[in-house]
Amino acid sequence: MKIVKEMKIGDLLRNYPEVVDVFLKYGLSCVGCPMSDPESVEEAALVHNINLEDLLKELNDAVKDEN
Repeated sequence: MKIVKEMKIGDLLRNYPEVVDVFLKYGLSCVGCPMSDPESVEEAALVHNINLEDLLKELNDAVKDEN
């Protein structure tokens, strides 16, 4: 499965716990944040001034490494 910018962070955290380290690396403490359910990867990157393409690459790499 490919992680795309429209995916909700809450869904990713529930379905792919291996992405937690990537979010933490980028300073996104989504792990316990109530905003993680409705917020997309793109919205989080925008709000936190993070390069979306870099974040998506690392998220996909983390998921790929676990499969």
